[in-house]
Amino acid sequence: MTVLPDDGLSLAAEFADASHEQWQHLVAGVLRKSGKEVSGAEAESLLSTALEGGLRTPPLYTARDRAPDPGLPGFAPFVRGGRPEGNAAGGWDVRQRHAVADAEAVLGDLENGATSLWLAAGDAGGIPVAALADVLKDVYLDLAPVVLDAGAETGPAARELLRLYEERGVAAEAARGGLGADPLGHEARTGRPGDPETMAGLARLCADRHPGLRAVTVDALPYHEAGGSAAQELGCSLATAVAYLRELTAAGLSTAQACAQLEFRYAATADQFLTVAKLRAARRLFARVAEVCGAPAAGAQLQHAVTSPVMATRRDPWVNMLRTTVATLAAGVGGADAVTVLPFDHAIGLPDAFSRRIARNTSAVLVEESHLARVIDPAGGSWYVEGLTDELAHAGWAFFQEIERAGGQAAALRSGTVGERLARTWAERRKKLATRREPVTGVSEFPDLAEKPVVREPAPAPPAGGLPRVRRDEAFEALRGRSDAHLAATGARPRVFLAALGPAAVHTPRLTFAANLFQAGGVEPVTGGTFADSGAREACLCSGDSVYAEQGAAAAAELRAAGARHVYLAGRPGAYDGADTYVHAGCDAVAVLTDALDRMGVAR
Repeated sequence: MTVLPDDGLSLAAEFADASHEQWQHLVAGVLRKSGKEVSGAEAESLLSTALEGGLRTPPLYTARDRAPDPGLPGFAPFVRGGRPEGNAAGGWDVRQRHAVADAEAVLGDLENGATSLWLAAGDAGGIPVAALADVLKDVYLDLAPVVLDAGAETGPAARELLRLYEERGVAAEAARGGLGADPLGHEARTGRPGDPETMAGLARLCADRHPGLRAVTVDALPYHEAGGSAAQELGCSLATAVAYLRELTAAGLSTAQACAQLEFRYAATADQFLTVAKLRAARRLFARVAEVCGAPAAGAQLQHAVTSPVMATRRDPWVNMLRTTVATLAAGVGGADAVTVLPFDHAIGLPDAFSRRIARNTSAVLVEESHLARVIDPAGGSWYVEGLTDELAHAGWAFFQEIERAGGQAAALRSGTVGERLARTWAERRKKLATRREPVTGVSEFPDLAEKPVVREPAPAPPAGGLPRVRRDEAFEALRGRSDAHLAATGARPRVFLAALGPAAVHTPRLTFAANLFQAGGVEPVTGGTFADSGAREACLCSGDSVYAEQGAAAAAELRAAGARHVYLAGRPGAYDGADTYVHAGCDAVAVLTDALDRMGVAR
C-alpha cells in the first residue's frame, strides 16, 4: 500500500474510506427499487457495458483492477509508446492521403500543415505509376516522406520512387517513408495473391541502402472495413506481421532487420477509449512476438492510424468532422506515430480543397492548440485504459492463435476463415445499427430530409474482389436513396401522418421519437391538419399509455375510416393492441421502414 504525503489537500479527509463492497451494496439498493433483486456483485455486472467482440467494461475501475506492468515509454513491451519521447518531440506525422494525380493539391497540403504523403497508386488508387514524377515534381523528397500504396504494382511504383530519389540527388540515407509492400493486404482487398518475393527484395534493398525507408506495410484496414472488431483487427495484423517476418528472415534478413521493415496501419474510430487501448495493445502484442523471436529490442511498432472509413457517413457529412476529431485525439493519445485524417467528404467522392484543409487542421488544433502531444502517453495509469488494453490484448492474441491454427494469415484468408469470422461480427453489429442501439447521428438519429446534398467528383473505384467493405450507414442510406428516387420521380417523398393524442406534455416525447424514426428512412412526417389533408397513406398514433388505453381504439378506427392503410403506434404493445405495427426504442427500425416504403409503393 502506497502512503501519500500529507499536503493539506486530502480529498474527503473527514469521511471514512468506502469499500468496493459498500458501493456494490448501494448499487443493489438502487436496482432493487426498479424490481431487480440482485446481490452486490450481480448488481455491478448488470451495469457493465458490452463492447464489440464480446468485450465488456464494468461500471467502476479501481486500484484493485490490476493489469500487467506497461513498462516505460520507449522500452519493451512498448505499451506506452515506441519512443521514449513519444510525440512530445513535435507531434505526430500528419500524413495526407492522395488518390489522384494532382500535383497542386499535394503541394498545397505540404505547404499548409501536412508533413508526409500517402499516395494510392497503380491498381490501389487513381495515380498511375508513370505519373508519380509529375505528382511529386515540386516536392522536396529529402524533407517530405512519401508512403506508397500500389497493390499489385508495388514493385514498379517502388522502383519509380527510388529512381526519383536518385535523379534528384537525395542521399540514400536521407530518403524517408515507405514502399508499401503488403501482399496479404492486397489479397484481402482483391482475392488475388500478392507477391512476397517483391516484398522480400524491396526489404533487402531498404535494409542495405535506405535505412529511413520501410519496405513493408501491415495494413489492418481491410479487416476493419470488412466489419471486424478491434480484437480481430489486432489478430489479423499480428498474423500478417508474423507471416512477413517468416518471409523476410527466410530471404536473409535478421529478425531485427525484418522488424525494422514493418509499418503497421490501424483504424482510429470515434470510440476513443477503444482506439487508445487498441494502439497500446498492438504494441504489446508485437513486442511479445519480437521477444519470442529473440529480438526484444526490435519490437517497437511504427504505427500509422487512419480515421475509420466505416464510421464516415454520406448523409449529413459535416458530422464526420466531429467523428474524425475524436478519432484523431484517440490516435494521438494512443501513441500513433503518423495520423491520416480522411476528409469529411471522403465517403462521397474526391475531397475538395476545403475538406482537405479541415482534415489537416484537425491534427494542427490537437497538437498546436490543445497541446495533446506535449504529454507522453496521456492515458497511461488510468485503471480503465490499462484494464481495457490488457483485455483487448488477450482477445487479439486469441484471434491471432486461431489464425495460426488455421495455417497462418494466407491460409485463413483463402479458406474463408477470416471472412466468416468478420462477417459474423458485422452481422451482430448490423443488428445494433438497425435497432439504433448504436445510433448514427444525422442518419439513424436526427436526420434532416431537407439537407442539401454535398456533391463531389467520383473517386477512383477501390480494389474489389476480396473482403467486402461495409459502412455503418449502409442500411439507412439504401432507404434514403429509395426516398430520394421517389421524390425525383413524383415530386414528393413518402409520408406518414403523426396523430397526436392528448395534451402536448403527454404526446410530445413519442411524437418526436416517431418523427425521428420515420425520417431516418426518408419518410416525411406530417403533424399538422387532418389525415385526409396530409397526403399520407399511413398514420402513427403518438401519446402516453394511459391515453392509448382511453382513446387508441377510437383514434385508430377514425384514421382507418379516413383512408389510412396502416396504423402504427409509438410505444410498446400493451396499453392498446389494435395497431398494425408498434414502433419503440429497440425496435428494428430498418425492417419497419423497409416494410413502410414497400407498402407505400416506393421502388427498391
